[in-house]
Amino acid sequence: MKKIFLLLFTAFLFIGCSKDDDTIYDFIGTWAGRYDGTEKGDWNIVVATDGKVTGTLHSDQTTENYYISGHLTESGELTATIGTPDDGEFKGTLSREDKKSKRNLGKCAAYSG
Repeated sequence: MKKIFLLLFTAFLFIGCSKDDDTIYDFIGTWAGRYDGTEKGDWNIVVATDGKVTGTLHSDQTTENYYISGHLTESGELTATIGTPDDGEFKGTLSREDKKSKRNLGKCAAYSG
């Protein structure tokens, strides 16, 4: 009986503990960065435990601030709106490596307004 338990326990460790599993918990917290697109500027977001994203975007061209609201998937894909849906979209990908090595500085590439 002990051998069966040990065998099952060992198998569970190898199957259940993969570092490559995508999880939202890798992205929870505050992220900030710069964006380029039709405009340029800075952005700051907070990712909640349910993947909800809220934050602000500052435009260097218009010197205005916009509200960011959206959702982040478990793989780090961000889809958000700027201001009202008519103001534009904010899309990109957050990377676990960026958060660990750059102290919460992520990269997000696209803003279309």
